Amino acid sequence: MRSIKSGEKGFFIEEGGRQLAEITYTPVDENTLSIDHTYVSEELRGQGIAKQLVEKVIDKARGENKKIIPICFYAQTLLKDNKNYEDVLKSGSL
Repeated sequence: MRSIKSGEKGFFIEEGGRQLAEITYTPVDENTLSIDHTYVSEELRGQGIAKQLVEKVIDKARGENKKIIPICFYAQTLLKDNKNYEDVLKSGSL
């Protein structure tokens, strides 16, 4: 399993100086994060990496008692279809 690293405004997987996957978020206000971009390279697709990246942001939001507005399509789909994430989803954001 590849290691997911924390960046300034997101999480990523890097190997050999190449970024293979990433998720970025933007603080909307002191209580809210917006997931605005998720990317997984061809070589990592189909391994659940995008979900792991979104879950890293979810863990961060829960740890900081924040809500999430999913802007990127993948995050919207994942958060909308999973009852386990209702606690972090900002009301009315979908």
